[in-house]
Amino acid sequence: MKKTIQVSNQGATLDTNRRNFLKLSGVGLAMAGLTLIGCNDSDFEFIDSNVFDLGKGDVGILNYAYALEQLEADFYTKVVNNFYSGISSVEKTLLTDLYHHEVIHRDFFKAAISGATSNVLPTMEFQYPGVNFNSRDSVLATAKALEDTGVAAYNGAGKYITNADYLVVAGKIVSVEARHAAAIRDLISPGTAAFSGDDVINSNGLDLAKEPKEVVTAAGGFFKTPFTWKEQGIG
Repeated sequence: MKKTIQVSNQGATLDTNRRNFLKLSGVGLAMAGLTLIGCNDSDFEFIDSNVFDLGKGDVGILNYAYALEQLEADFYTKVVNNFYSGISSVEKTLLTDLYHHEVIHRDFFKAAISGATSNVLPTMEFQYPGVNFNSRDSVLATAKALEDTGVAAYNGAGKYITNADYLVVAGKIVSVEARHAAAIRDLISPGTAAFSGDDVINSNGLDLAKEPKEVVTAAGGFFKTPFTWKEQGIG
């Protein structure tokens, strides 16, 4: 049975404020205008003509983030192009906002990397085994997994970034991704502490961090386009 959520006037006001905050966060990021500095084609290595290597140093981290943002943008594109039956207006607006944010993130990384080198991670293809885009439960569970993984991925990759400007941008993006994760968790379990559950927040009150290899292992089933990252031992 498909579920819908009932929203009181107070809840609608809170949801509207949250959506506006999310939207402003995304616009602010799009205007950051950061471009890559000091990157060149030699930062990239290829193991064959069909498999792209993400590269070394900061370039590899940025291509890694670009791959994850492509995945999230692709997922939400599919969601908003075929909303599940019975979706409420609040959920529809929220998921549409998340879609716009992920497209902004994806295009930001593409433009930034393209401005410095011709060797940019290509547009990737994805698959969603076991995901039923007509089911609210399936869509939100997948969104939760992607958003939680995305936050942990940025947290885990931060220590590898050497350029302070890149680290600032990564911090801005991960703060938006964390809001996404909290919003999705609240849709699944409204009015509970699930938005900051102890499965994603540690005993010190900090978001979990995952190494790139852990993230690729967790999300690898979604990627149809092969890639490698020799510097991180992936691929």
